[in-house]
Amino acid sequence: MGGTAPALEVTDLTAGYGPVRALRRVSLAVPAGAVVTVLGANGAGKSTLLRAVSRTLRFHGGAVVSGTVSRDGRPLDGMPPDRVVAAGVSQVPEGRQVFARMTVEDNLRAGALGRRGGRASRTAALRRVHELFPVLAERARQPAGLLSGGEQQMLAVGRALMAAPGLLLLDEPSLGLAPLMAARIADAVREINAQGTAVLLVEQNAALALRLASRAYVLEVGEVTLSGPAAELAASDEVRRRYLGVVDEDAAADAARAAAAHPVLTRWEEPR
Repeated sequence: MGGTAPALEVTDLTAGYGPVRALRRVSLAVPAGAVVTVLGANGAGKSTLLRAVSRTLRFHGGAVVSGTVSRDGRPLDGMPPDRVVAAGVSQVPEGRQVFARMTVEDNLRAGALGRRGGRASRTAALRRVHELFPVLAERARQPAGLLSGGEQQMLAVGRALMAAPGLLLLDEPSLGLAPLMAARIADAVREINAQGTAVLLVEQNAALALRLASRAYVLEVGEVTLSGPAAELAASDEVRRRYLGVVDEDAAADAARAAAAHPVLTRWEEPR
């Protein structure tokens, strides 16, 4: 990619909530046009990372302590959230958080409030969302709260796309969805990326995330402990064991043989 600046570059980011440090000197990059995933258990700091990038952390009682965040080589540090959106960064929060009483159409229009451009550009963005998620066009006049969970996730993604971001932040998009709907959301992420939008994906479904991403990072207790090409991490014994639910078959066989050779007493009886 030559001298192209990354779509996102995070350097030595430390953030937290009061005295609690949720992130400790985290560094990562999302190359232009790439999908990058961040894996980790609950409490690892994944959502905190996305909030720090989108500058919404203070709404959750948190703050960035040190480090820098840059978009296309330009710092986002100190910007209010609306200017981050104007700089081309949109976040889809965990749990969808659609405006339940507003119509689907009004939810989408709300997503365009922070973007630059006139009516024509907003119309083009709406057309793109409807092409990606036709059900949102069909349900345009329906209150968002009456949509299924999967449809609400589509709406949350569509709302973020209304700002025409160059970088999309996705926080647990498959959470609570049936496998078929999760697969549909994954297909949408692929299409969004194919249209030129870089994606930073936080996801507990590691198998799904590693199939979507070209590069992956593993967060543990606020620190990056592993990183590299997604295919390499997917083949890593440690990642397979901890995040993909795959055990080492040879080790499992050895354990079974050891148990057979040295049975464990289930009851202790004193000799008479």
